[in-house]
Amino acid sequence: MKYEAIEILSDALPVPELLGYWEGNDEIQGALVLSEIKGQPVSGNVDEILAYDIGIHHAKLHSVLPQENNSYKGISNVYEQWSAFSETHFYGFAEDVKEVIPENLLLQSIELFEEQRKCLPKPDGPSFIHMDFRPANIIVHENEVSGIIDFESARFGSTEMDFTKINRDIFVKNPGTLEAYKKGYQSIRPLIDLEVVLPFYRFTDAFNSLGWCKRRGIEKHQRFFNENYIILKSILLNQS
Repeated sequence: MKYEAIEILSDALPVPELLGYWEGNDEIQGALVLSEIKGQPVSGNVDEILAYDIGIHHAKLHSVLPQENNSYKGISNVYEQWSAFSETHFYGFAEDVKEVIPENLLLQSIELFEEQRKCLPKPDGPSFIHMDFRPANIIVHENEVSGIIDFESARFGSTEMDFTKINRDIFVKNPGTLEAYKKGYQSIRPLIDLEVVLPFYRFTDAFNSLGWCKRRGIEKHQRFFNENYIILKSILLNQS
């Protein structure tokens, strides 16, 4: 559960303070009472100074390891089953994607997934991973990270999947930020070879995002769907 993630991270990162919670029941979803974090979500251009600080905080998050003597209720550990988890994640979205893209693109995507995942390095972990580490969940104040929020999808696993969305939303759009981020991250812990893993996860992120849009309603997320459809077709075209 989200409150458990906050408890796990409270000594390592600036996260909201848990003031209280209700677990909910079969009819009503639970709710949290959280303290306010000063600042606003990342928006607009990101400079190298902020990218460096984001790298530091992301590395601190990944430095949080599962404790053997701790029985977690809502935070799963998928590290030992990482390959199976990644496969299930992709093919789960494929059930939705097949309804919204041509069959030839679906088959090309599946073929590329099976081909490229064999070339991935050994999983890096087990580490706490956010799974939705993107600008909207990074709070900044005076160009410094003041908080990390939204841990609905968090779990223990391999760090390799956790760089995907900041690559899409920050590194690609702001030249120089990738190198600054790397320096910040490496000041805390070793960083996997992003040049190896980012192309694979850029592809799977675009593919999975199409499935996400189908689940949430394409009409409500048409722009996001179109952006990822263009990315997917560009990737597949370059593989031809």
